[in-house]
Amino acid sequence: MSDQRGFVSADHFRPDPYMQSRTAERTLNAAIVHADISRSYEEYLEIVDAFYADDVEGSSDTTEEPIRGKASVRSLVFGFLVPLHAMAEVGGVSMSVRQRSIPGDVVDETHSAWTLELVGATGKVCTVSWRTFRKWNDSRVVLEHHYDHQQSGEPLSYGDLRLNVPEPPTAFPNSS
Repeated sequence: MSDQRGFVSADHFRPDPYMQSRTAERTLNAAIVHADISRSYEEYLEIVDAFYADDVEGSSDTTEEPIRGKASVRSLVFGFLVPLHAMAEVGGVSMSVRQRSIPGDVVDETHSAWTLELVGATGKVCTVSWRTFRKWNDSRVVLEHHYDHQQSGEPLSYGDLRLNVPEPPTAFPNSS
């Protein structure tokens, strides 16, 4: 008869790093996809605050220098989102974002494919796609790289927006 007592070490309760990065990736991507740019761009800034490390590094195959720090990433995201928000809210542009995970086997690295579809008030469609590589530290993104950018359709122009701006009067009424 054995009188061995079983006990569990604290390491037994530590989350699996592979699953932790995959869960954080799924949660981040779902937040991005479900945010509504026509309602607000602030949702996206809150996502940056919640998921990105203070010392995050961001880069792209279309830029020369990486950006460093959450404040710089927020500024870049803000500059990208404000025009999209205005086009959606005021200009009648419909936008949809889709994401697809790309399988990988490195513990703290994830890849995903993204598509942004813009449909102007005139029906003109512009689709932009890219891939994202992220490196995670626990549940925070410490590095994000965008690559493989592609576009189909011409960019939307002023004529593709629905701007209901009243015509200015051509003459002032007589005050006699």
